[in-house]
Amino acid sequence: MTMNSLNNKATCKIYFLPSLFTAGNLFFGFLAIIRCIQAKYGTSEGLPSIHYYNQAVWFIFLAFLCDALDGRIARLIGKESLFGKEFDSLADIVSFGVAPSLMMFFLILSPSEGYPIFRQIGWLIGFIYLLCAAVRLARFNVITHPLLPAAERQSNMNDFVGLPVPAAASVVASLVLIMSEISYKFIWFLMPGLMLLIAWLMVSTIRYPSFKNIDAFTQIRFRAFLLLVIVVATLIIFKEITFALIFLAYIFYGLIRHFCRKFNINFFKKPT
Repeated sequence: MTMNSLNNKATCKIYFLPSLFTAGNLFFGFLAIIRCIQAKYGTSEGLPSIHYYNQAVWFIFLAFLCDALDGRIARLIGKESLFGKEFDSLADIVSFGVAPSLMMFFLILSPSEGYPIFRQIGWLIGFIYLLCAAVRLARFNVITHPLLPAAERQSNMNDFVGLPVPAAASVVASLVLIMSEISYKFIWFLMPGLMLLIAWLMVSTIRYPSFKNIDAFTQIRFRAFLLLVIVVATLIIFKEITFALIFLAYIFYGLIRHFCRKFNINFFKKPT
Protein backbone atom coordinates (compact mmCIF):
# COMPACT_ATOMS: atom_id res chain seq x y z
CA MET A 1 0.00 0.00 0.00
CA THR A 2 1.43 3.35 -1.02
CA MET A 3 1.59 6.42 1.19
CA ASN A 4 -0.89 8.14 -1.12
CA SER A 5 -3.49 5.40 -0.61
CA LEU A 6 -2.95 5.57 3.14
CA ASN A 7 -3.59 9.28 3.08
CA ASN A 8 -6.76 8.72 1.07
CA LYS A 9 -8.02 6.27 3.68
CA ALA A 10 -7.22 8.72 6.45
CA THR A 11 -9.23 11.50 4.78
CA CYS A 12 -12.12 12.64 6.93
CA LYS A 13 -15.26 11.91 4.95
CA ILE A 14 -18.82 12.04 6.25
CA TYR A 15 -21.28 9.80 4.42
CA PHE A 16 -24.93 10.66 5.07
CA LEU A 17 -26.71 7.29 5.21
CA PRO A 18 -24.32 5.37 7.53
CA SER A 19 -23.93 8.46 9.74
CA LEU A 20 -27.71 8.77 9.96
CA PHE A 21 -27.96 5.32 11.51
CA THR A 22 -25.07 6.12 13.86
CA ALA A 23 -26.92 9.27 14.91
CA GLY A 24 -29.97 7.07 15.51
CA ASN A 25 -27.82 4.88 17.77
CA LEU A 26 -26.81 7.96 19.76
CA PHE A 27 -30.39 9.26 19.84
CA PHE A 28 -31.83 6.06 21.29
CA GLY A 29 -29.00 5.84 23.81
CA PHE A 30 -29.81 9.37 24.94
CA LEU A 31 -33.50 8.47 25.30
CA ALA A 32 -32.55 5.40 27.36
CA ILE A 33 -30.60 7.61 29.77
CA ILE A 34 -33.57 9.98 30.08
CA ARG A 35 -35.90 7.08 30.87
CA CYS A 36 -33.52 5.79 33.55
CA ILE A 37 -33.50 9.21 35.21
CA GLN A 38 -37.30 9.39 35.01
CA ALA A 39 -37.56 5.92 36.52
CA LYS A 40 -35.36 6.93 39.45
CA TYR A 41 -36.77 10.35 40.23
CA GLY A 42 -40.30 10.06 38.86
CA THR A 43 -42.40 12.24 36.58
CA SER A 44 -45.77 13.91 36.68
CA GLU A 45 -47.28 11.00 34.71
CA GLY A 46 -47.27 8.80 37.81
CA LEU A 47 -46.25 5.60 35.98
CA PRO A 48 -44.34 2.85 37.90
CA SER A 49 -40.56 3.07 37.66
CA ILE A 50 -40.24 -0.35 36.00
CA HIS A 51 -42.30 1.04 33.10
CA TYR A 52 -39.57 3.59 32.37
CA TYR A 53 -36.81 1.00 32.80
CA ASN A 54 -38.57 -1.22 30.25
CA GLN A 55 -38.71 1.68 27.82
CA ALA A 56 -35.00 2.29 28.40
CA VAL A 57 -34.33 -1.36 27.56
CA TRP A 58 -36.16 -1.11 24.24
CA PHE A 59 -34.31 2.10 23.42
CA ILE A 60 -31.03 0.24 24.00
CA PHE A 61 -32.22 -2.53 21.68
CA LEU A 62 -33.13 0.06 19.02
CA ALA A 63 -29.65 1.56 19.43
CA PHE A 64 -28.25 -1.97 18.97
CA LEU A 65 -30.22 -2.28 15.72
CA CYS A 66 -28.93 1.08 14.42
CA ASP A 67 -25.39 0.09 15.37
CA ALA A 68 -25.73 -3.19 13.48
CA LEU A 69 -26.99 -1.41 10.38
CA ASP A 70 -24.65 1.57 10.09
CA GLY A 71 -21.49 -0.43 9.43
CA ARG A 72 -23.29 -2.95 7.24
CA ILE A 73 -24.77 -0.18 5.09
CA ALA A 74 -21.38 1.56 4.87
CA ARG A 75 -19.76 -1.66 3.60
CA LEU A 76 -22.68 -2.36 1.25
CA ILE A 77 -22.42 1.02 -0.53
CA GLY A 78 -18.63 1.19 -0.22
CA LYS A 79 -18.64 4.31 1.95
CA GLU A 80 -16.57 3.32 4.99
CA SER A 81 -14.51 6.11 6.55
CA LEU A 82 -12.41 6.84 9.61
CA PHE A 83 -14.95 9.48 10.63
CA GLY A 84 -17.70 6.87 10.60
CA LYS A 85 -15.68 4.55 12.80
CA GLU A 86 -14.91 7.25 15.36
CA PHE A 87 -18.49 8.56 15.33
CA ASP A 88 -19.76 5.02 15.87
CA SER A 89 -17.53 4.53 18.91
CA LEU A 90 -18.65 7.82 20.47
CA ALA A 91 -22.29 6.81 20.01
CA ASP A 92 -21.58 3.34 21.42
CA ILE A 93 -20.07 4.67 24.65
CA VAL A 94 -23.32 6.55 25.32
CA SER A 95 -25.80 3.85 24.27
CA PHE A 96 -23.90 0.77 25.45
CA GLY A 97 -21.66 2.23 28.16
CA VAL A 98 -23.37 5.05 30.04
CA ALA A 99 -26.99 3.93 29.56
CA PRO A 100 -26.68 0.32 30.88
CA SER A 101 -24.32 1.25 33.72
CA LEU A 102 -26.69 4.03 34.81
CA MET A 103 -29.64 1.63 34.57
CA MET A 104 -27.94 -0.93 36.78
CA PHE A 105 -26.81 1.71 39.27
CA PHE A 106 -30.32 3.10 39.69
CA LEU A 107 -32.06 -0.29 39.70
CA ILE A 108 -29.71 -2.56 41.66
CA LEU A 109 -26.48 -0.85 42.69
CA SER A 110 -28.00 2.35 44.06
CA PRO A 111 -26.89 3.66 47.51
CA SER A 112 -30.58 3.69 48.53
CA GLU A 113 -31.60 0.31 47.06
CA GLY A 114 -30.57 -3.31 47.31
CA TYR A 115 -28.22 -4.93 49.79
CA PRO A 116 -25.80 -2.96 52.02
CA ILE A 117 -22.61 -4.17 50.35
CA PHE A 118 -23.80 -3.05 46.93
CA ARG A 119 -24.78 0.33 48.35
CA GLN A 120 -21.11 0.93 49.18
CA ILE A 121 -19.44 -0.43 46.03
CA GLY A 122 -22.22 -0.12 43.47
CA TRP A 123 -20.75 3.04 41.97
CA LEU A 124 -17.40 1.28 41.54
CA ILE A 125 -18.97 -1.69 39.72
CA GLY A 126 -20.81 0.66 37.38
CA PHE A 127 -17.63 2.63 36.68
CA ILE A 128 -15.58 -0.53 36.00
CA TYR A 129 -18.17 -1.60 33.43
CA LEU A 130 -18.11 1.86 31.80
CA LEU A 131 -14.29 1.98 31.82
CA CYS A 132 -13.96 -1.44 30.19
CA ALA A 133 -16.52 -0.46 27.54
CA ALA A 134 -14.48 2.65 26.69
CA VAL A 135 -11.21 0.68 26.59
CA ARG A 136 -12.81 -1.99 24.38
CA LEU A 137 -14.00 0.62 21.87
CA ALA A 138 -10.64 2.43 21.84
CA ARG A 139 -8.76 -0.85 21.32
CA PHE A 140 -11.04 -1.84 18.44
CA ASN A 141 -10.39 1.48 16.68
CA VAL A 142 -6.64 1.05 17.11
CA ILE A 143 -6.29 -2.57 15.98
CA THR A 144 -8.43 -1.98 12.88
CA HIS A 145 -6.90 1.36 11.89
CA PRO A 146 -5.73 1.33 8.23
CA LEU A 147 -2.54 3.24 9.09
CA LEU A 148 -1.44 0.56 11.57
CA PRO A 149 1.32 -1.76 10.29
CA ALA A 150 -0.16 -4.88 8.71
CA ALA A 151 1.55 -7.16 11.24
CA GLU A 152 -0.24 -5.40 14.12
CA ARG A 153 -3.61 -4.84 12.46
CA GLN A 154 -6.59 -7.06 13.22
CA SER A 155 -6.94 -9.26 10.15
CA ASN A 156 -9.63 -11.79 11.09
CA MET A 157 -12.81 -9.76 10.67
CA ASN A 158 -14.95 -12.87 11.22
CA ASP A 159 -14.25 -12.52 14.95
CA PHE A 160 -14.17 -9.69 17.44
CA VAL A 161 -11.33 -9.52 19.95
CA GLY A 162 -13.17 -9.26 23.25
CA LEU A 163 -16.91 -9.15 23.87
CA PRO A 164 -18.49 -6.45 21.68
CA VAL A 165 -19.85 -3.53 23.68
CA PRO A 166 -23.36 -3.68 22.12
CA ALA A 167 -23.68 -7.34 23.08
CA ALA A 168 -22.52 -6.57 26.63
CA ALA A 169 -25.14 -3.83 26.99
CA SER A 170 -27.83 -6.08 25.53
CA VAL A 171 -27.18 -8.72 28.19
CA VAL A 172 -27.71 -6.13 30.92
CA ALA A 173 -30.79 -4.70 29.21
CA SER A 174 -32.41 -8.08 28.52
CA LEU A 175 -32.12 -9.08 32.18
CA VAL A 176 -34.04 -5.94 33.15
CA LEU A 177 -36.93 -7.23 31.02
CA ILE A 178 -36.97 -10.40 33.11
CA MET A 179 -36.96 -8.33 36.29
CA SER A 180 -40.19 -6.66 35.19
CA GLU A 181 -41.92 -10.02 34.83
CA ILE A 182 -40.72 -11.88 37.93
CA SER A 183 -39.40 -11.08 41.36
CA TYR A 184 -35.83 -9.89 40.84
CA LYS A 185 -34.54 -9.91 44.40
CA PHE A 186 -32.23 -12.86 43.66
CA ILE A 187 -30.70 -11.00 40.71
CA TRP A 188 -29.31 -8.46 43.17
CA PHE A 189 -26.77 -11.13 44.13
CA LEU A 190 -26.05 -12.22 40.55
CA MET A 191 -26.01 -8.96 38.59
CA PRO A 192 -22.95 -7.25 40.14
CA GLY A 193 -20.81 -10.33 39.52
CA LEU A 194 -22.20 -10.70 36.01
CA MET A 195 -21.42 -7.06 35.24
CA LEU A 196 -17.83 -7.55 36.38
CA LEU A 197 -17.58 -10.70 34.23
CA ILE A 198 -18.94 -8.81 31.23
CA ALA A 199 -16.48 -5.96 31.89
CA TRP A 200 -13.58 -8.42 31.91
CA LEU A 201 -14.79 -10.14 28.73
CA MET A 202 -14.90 -6.79 26.91
CA VAL A 203 -11.19 -6.11 27.51
CA SER A 204 -10.09 -9.74 27.18
CA THR A 205 -8.61 -11.33 24.06
CA ILE A 206 -11.39 -13.91 23.84
CA ARG A 207 -12.78 -13.99 20.32
CA TYR A 208 -16.48 -13.66 19.52
CA PRO A 209 -18.14 -14.20 16.13
CA SER A 210 -18.94 -10.95 14.32
CA PHE A 211 -21.52 -12.21 11.77
CA LYS A 212 -20.30 -9.50 9.38
CA ASN A 213 -20.19 -11.94 6.48
CA ILE A 214 -23.86 -12.84 6.81
CA ASP A 215 -26.05 -11.09 4.23
CA ALA A 216 -29.06 -11.75 2.00
CA PHE A 217 -26.99 -14.04 -0.24
CA THR A 218 -25.55 -16.19 2.56
CA GLN A 219 -26.43 -19.86 2.08
CA ILE A 220 -27.85 -21.76 5.01
CA ARG A 221 -28.61 -25.43 5.58
CA PHE A 222 -32.18 -26.56 6.16
CA ARG A 223 -31.57 -27.55 9.80
CA ALA A 224 -30.02 -24.18 10.56
CA PHE A 225 -32.89 -22.41 8.78
CA LEU A 226 -35.45 -24.41 10.77
CA LEU A 227 -33.62 -23.58 14.00
CA LEU A 228 -33.59 -19.89 13.04
CA VAL A 229 -37.36 -19.94 12.44
CA ILE A 230 -37.92 -21.57 15.84
CA VAL A 231 -35.70 -18.98 17.55
CA VAL A 232 -37.54 -16.09 15.88
CA ALA A 233 -40.94 -17.54 16.80
CA THR A 234 -39.82 -18.08 20.39
CA LEU A 235 -38.44 -14.56 20.48
CA ILE A 236 -41.81 -13.15 19.45
CA ILE A 237 -43.79 -15.22 21.95
CA PHE A 238 -41.44 -15.12 24.96
CA LYS A 239 -39.47 -11.99 24.14
CA GLU A 240 -38.56 -11.09 27.74
CA ILE A 241 -36.86 -14.43 28.42
CA THR A 242 -35.59 -15.19 24.91
CA PHE A 243 -33.61 -11.97 24.55
CA ALA A 244 -31.73 -12.76 27.75
CA LEU A 245 -31.08 -16.37 26.73
CA ILE A 246 -29.76 -15.37 23.29
CA PHE A 247 -27.32 -12.77 24.59
CA LEU A 248 -26.21 -14.92 27.53
CA ALA A 249 -25.64 -17.82 25.13
CA TYR A 250 -23.51 -15.53 22.96
CA ILE A 251 -21.19 -14.40 25.75
CA PHE A 252 -20.76 -17.90 27.19
CA TYR A 253 -20.31 -19.41 23.71
CA GLY A 254 -17.22 -17.29 23.19
CA LEU A 255 -15.95 -18.09 26.68
CA ILE A 256 -16.45 -21.84 26.31
CA ARG A 257 -15.00 -21.89 22.79
CA HIS A 258 -11.91 -20.03 24.04
CA PHE A 259 -11.16 -22.57 26.76
CA CYS A 260 -11.92 -25.50 24.46
CA ARG A 261 -9.32 -24.21 22.01
CA LYS A 262 -6.87 -23.43 24.79
CA PHE A 263 -7.01 -26.98 26.16
CA ASN A 264 -7.32 -28.63 22.70
CA ILE A 265 -10.88 -29.82 23.22
CA ASN A 266 -12.41 -30.27 19.78
CA PHE A 267 -15.94 -29.53 20.91
CA PHE A 268 -16.49 -26.96 18.16
CA LYS A 269 -14.64 -28.86 15.44
CA LYS A 270 -16.73 -29.44 12.33
CA PRO A 271 -17.31 -33.13 11.48
CA THR A 272 -15.41 -34.41 8.45
